[in-house]
This record gives sequence, structure tokens and C-alpha cells, in this order.
Amino acid sequence: MLFSTQAFLILFLPLVLIAFYNCVKIKILRQLVLISASLLFYGIWNWHFVPFLVLLTFVNWIIACQYGKNIQKGWLTGGVILNLAMLGFFKYANFFAENIDDLFGIHHTTWNIIMPLGISFFVFQKISYLVDLRRGNKHIYNLIDFFEFVTFFPQLISGPIVRHNEIIPQFEKNPINPQLWENISKGLCLILIGLVKKAGIAESIAMTCNPLFDQAASGQILNMTEGWVAAIAYSLQIFFDFSGYSDMAIGTALLFGLQLPYNFNAPYQSHNLQEFWRRWHMTLSRFLRDYLYIPLGGNRCGPIRQSANLITTMLLAGLWHGAGWSFVAWGGMHGIGLTINHAWKKVVPFSFPRHISWIITLLFLSFSWVLFRAENFSTASHIWQSMIGMNGFGTYNIRHNIVFYLAILLVLFCPSSQNLINNYLRPSKWIAIIGGIASAYFILLIGGRIPDAFIYFRF
Repeated sequence: MLFSTQAFLILFLPLVLIAFYNCVKIKILRQLVLISASLLFYGIWNWHFVPFLVLLTFVNWIIACQYGKNIQKGWLTGGVILNLAMLGFFKYANFFAENIDDLFGIHHTTWNIIMPLGISFFVFQKISYLVDLRRGNKHIYNLIDFFEFVTFFPQLISGPIVRHNEIIPQFEKNPINPQLWENISKGLCLILIGLVKKAGIAESIAMTCNPLFDQAASGQILNMTEGWVAAIAYSLQIFFDFSGYSDMAIGTALLFGLQLPYNFNAPYQSHNLQEFWRRWHMTLSRFLRDYLYIPLGGNRCGPIRQSANLITTMLLAGLWHGAGWSFVAWGGMHGIGLTINHAWKKVVPFSFPRHISWIITLLFLSFSWVLFRAENFSTASHIWQSMIGMNGFGTYNIRHNIVFYLAILLVLFCPSSQNLINNYLRPSKWIAIIGGIASAYFILLIGGRIPDAFIYFRF
């Protein structure tokens, strides 16, 4: 089920809220409501994988309990290997088999493996928990708490990647408390902002972005204007699509009195690549930092080793996004970019003015997003050639051009959603009226469209 559908907004979510608040005073009942609703939410997409989600969650809980009884780290190591094996099989089996067959000149017949929705996200949750146990965290949770942590539907499919110690302690707190109406009002505002980002901006920009990438993939030559429009359009589309999902997830959780970590903080206002990764997909960035980059040695070693750690981390980040060499290369671009960023600060005795470094960062991101979006290296190469003027200048008629230019202004100059809600929004009947009208409009708007899945569902 998609957040940006009438079925979710006017049927599923209200019914779950009614059931939840009817038994909110009894912890186990409100937890069972959320677990049941989450499994239903997941099952509406594909019921075949509900048993897999339940079984994998139960096995991870058993592993944690066994470790709690005898403190043998082999249980945790085995659990991490199991989770990685599940992720590797469903997401990468065909990719690795195809590349191995290519080495021997054998044609690979693609295996019919359907990837469970959200596996990259809920596997990372389980891995972080098991690794935390191995590092000395002694939290062994009961089965209901652990199931709610893993399956909680707002973050189940595409994050944010929530850590156990961020959300499980919140389960003890009755949502009916002095913060109730503040949580509900902020939650509704975030859901509306996310809906506007997804249905109003990302899907409108996709009508410009997708045809241009399709033309490049088919071998058609794009002129310079078309190349830049394609790159900028996808940079905007992926931000508004994924940050819109995150806003709706965080807002939905607030309706149940639960706070999820923020995932975006105006990333296109970054002045260098290091700052960008502190602002973009923040929960993934910290996962990569805490569970990969730092264990590899982080910045506690010499410059060559640190560079290797950065590049390795980003190569694996690229592979996490998709089973394809273009994703790996995209991660490599960012790894090299981060290495240069770190080296520049240590070696070069001057810094660019902030507005120049901002422009350089945006240019790098625009070129790198082309590789992320392109179906293959050939498509990316065609668009890059156009961007540097090798195919002439030309013009292009941007669809929904007002939305396109407004989106550019929003990402470059406006505060993030959470800063807007927390620091600028104040209770007002006019905000409530405008928000209600906007909500009704966008709910009607999405009812007349074929549902378009969020971009990160494929990862």
C-alpha cells in the first residue's frame, strides 16, 4: 500500500487510528493493533512475503534471546550472516550469477526471484540491533516490543532506518499525554507536506525527467539544454519523492505518539560533499558510518587507509541501492569525491568562497545523479556528453515548468520540513483552513491518477 493513495489516507490510516486509540490505555493491545495493521499494510502489497517477514523477525529475536542467556557472540555473528544471506539471495543472486557466467562466457538465464518489499531496510534494522548487542548493549526485548520495532508500518518499507533504542522505549509511553495534540497537528502537517512533495512536485517533474532519460536510453541524441534539464529534473524528483515519503512516514508515526528520526535536512544547501551526506538520507548515512566506516578504521588511521575506508563504504552504499554496476560506480564517485573533500581540507591552504563551493557541490551531485538514474553506462555517457555541450545547445519545453522552477527555489533556499514544522509553524485557524483545503485537493488529485510507487521502493 502506498502512502500517497486515497485507500491509505481516507480508509486504512483512519481505521487503524480508531482501533489504536480505542485500546490505547493497554500497552499490549495498542501494540497488537499496530503489529496487525503493519502486517496487513505489508501484505496488501504482496501477501506471499508476510510469512518471510514474520519468520525472519522471530528468528532474529530468538538469536538475541539465546545471546542474552549465554553471552556467546557466535549467536550474533550467525544472525548477521543470516540477515546478509537473505539480503544477498533476494537482491543480488541474479547479479552475481550473471557476472560469474559472463566471466566464463556463459549466458545467464535470469532466476525468477522476487525481492521482498523493503528488505534492504528491515534487514539493516536487525543487523544494527545484533551488532549493538555484540558491542555491549544489553537490551533483550520481549517478543511484542521487538515485532513492533521491526514491523511498524510507517518505516517498514523505505525507512527511516530506526534503531531499537530510539523507538522501543517509546512503546511504554501512553500516547494520550500533554503532547498528544501537538503530535497530531505536526503529524498531519508532515503528511500534507509529504503528499505535496510526492503527488504535487515529484510526479509532475517525472513527466519531464522520464521521457528525457528514455530518449537517451533509446540512443536519441539530447542537446545541452535537454541534458541539463534531465539531470536537474532527476535531482529534484528523487529528493521530493524520497523526502516526501520520509515526511509522511514521520508524520504518520507522530499520529500514534511515536517519533522517528528525521531523514533529510535541506541537502542541496550543502557546501561540500561531506555536509551533503550529513543532510541526505541521514539514517542511512549514520548506519554506514557506525556499522561500516568506523569498524573499517574510519579516520583513526593514515590518509591512504582513510581514503580506502571512505571509498569502500561508498562502493557498498552504491551496491546497497541496487544490483548493478552503475550503482557501484555512483557510490565510487561519491567515495572519491569525499576523499578529495577530506584531503582538500588537510592539504590545501585555502578554501573556496561558500557560494562557489555550493555551486561545485551542486554540479557534482547533478552529474552523479545521472549515473544513479540511467539504466546503464551508455545512457549516462550520452547525457553527460550532452551536458558538456558535445551535442549542441538547443532548447527544451519543460512540462509543468512553474512546478519545476518552484522546486528549484524550494530545495536551494527553503528550510527542511522538520525545521519548518518545529521552528516556524504556529497554531493558527488560517493554517488549519488552508491545510484542510490543500489536503482535500491533493486527495482528490491522487484519486484521478494511477498510483506511482515511491522511487526507494525498488531499493
